[in-house]
Amino acid sequence: MSATLPKSVAFIFGSLLGVVPGIMAPAVAAPPAAPAATTQMQAPLPWQQVRLLADVMQLVKEDYVQPVDDNTLINNAISGMLAGLDPHSAFLDKSDYQQMQIITSGQFGGLGLEVTQQAGAVVVISPIDGTPAAQAGIQTGDIILRVNGTSLDGMSLDNAVALLRGKPGTAVTLTILRHGVAKPLDFKLTRAEVHMASVRSRLLQPGYGYVRISQYSEDTGTGVMQAVQTLVKQNHAPLKGLILDLRNNPGGLVDAAVDVSNAFLNSGIIVTAKGRAPDSNFVRRATPGDILSGAPLVVLVNGGTASAAEINAGALQDNHRALILGTQTFGKGSVQTVIPLPEGAAIKLTTSLYYTPSGHSIQAEGIKPDIVVPEFNVAVSNDANQNLAESNLQGHLANNAPTPEAASGTPAAGRLAQQDFQLYEALNILKGLSLTASGPG
Repeated sequence: MSATLPKSVAFIFGSLLGVVPGIMAPAVAAPPAAPAATTQMQAPLPWQQVRLLADVMQLVKEDYVQPVDDNTLINNAISGMLAGLDPHSAFLDKSDYQQMQIITSGQFGGLGLEVTQQAGAVVVISPIDGTPAAQAGIQTGDIILRVNGTSLDGMSLDNAVALLRGKPGTAVTLTILRHGVAKPLDFKLTRAEVHMASVRSRLLQPGYGYVRISQYSEDTGTGVMQAVQTLVKQNHAPLKGLILDLRNNPGGLVDAAVDVSNAFLNSGIIVTAKGRAPDSNFVRRATPGDILSGAPLVVLVNGGTASAAEINAGALQDNHRALILGTQTFGKGSVQTVIPLPEGAAIKLTTSLYYTPSGHSIQAEGIKPDIVVPEFNVAVSNDANQNLAESNLQGHLANNAPTPEAASGTPAAGRLAQQDFQLYEALNILKGLSLTASGPG
């Protein structure tokens, strides 16, 4: 790597389908100070093996059934070299690199589906809110067997993602294997230009706010602060508590996750990264200014909570600022550095592991919630007699008394429990924490 190359970008994410293979969400890091070979003592290049590579290339050029140009062979060799290291390191050609840069802006074309590769299978980490994948009902843990009838068995993640890419408006059929379902499921999706608003919010009940982060992009930190300010205005008073929903959040920019964590902290370490090269080590710390002024905070997580979202959850948990509720997170604890190459290409290389403030490595373990609440739907009884009442009788007398108005934007507790049991439980716990924080009187 030349010392004159532009800045590198470090990422902690998996793979946004239809965009860039092998990424889970970007994080800006300091550029390398110098080529790796000059920052620490390295063994000289094994010239015999390098010669072997050149010999193989020559044999392929001479004897392969079809002509192959040098550029294709070299790019394929680099791709294989990086893909053999781990599921997240990859070679990005000029087109892939440009698409990766688009992702960080929060707008890109594709399905809006985050995937990784496990034991050769392409597995869904999570669909992104409001995208074709989410609207079609793709779920965390789904295994993609075929794309338009083409099997992904034995295929590299890069090639699988290439099949899923396409122009907005084009159709694609995914054959999915889902846990607990006997037969594969077919989903017909239409690729789209994905516009992601990474932050959404609403008042659940007077005094209690809800903020949802779908992924971490450049404006997420600012978006969270604006969302909380809006909730305070809608509430006409400071919030008594807040629920931060990080479920099915595949990650994103590290600095955005740091900004969100910092918004709720006054001090302490947010995240630490450790690697072999000096530039792969960094510590991010909180600065004073809790936007909730210490009001209780509950964070929702699940198996689709990954990467930068795990940094966010781990920072708030280890600094004793929030209660984590839900199920164990995905466990994506590695940092990828994207290093630009000449002529517009780049490599994405795993350079470090990140750690929570307590020194816990998230890699392959994830964040364990303080309160485990499984995801399930509260069944609605089909008993025909359950709705039998005076109001069901033909010709009943109407009650003309005025109906009390419910608080604006406040769903009934029973309805919330049916729609989202984890959120329902989080709200109940948040109310209890609020009462404890306020004390008697």
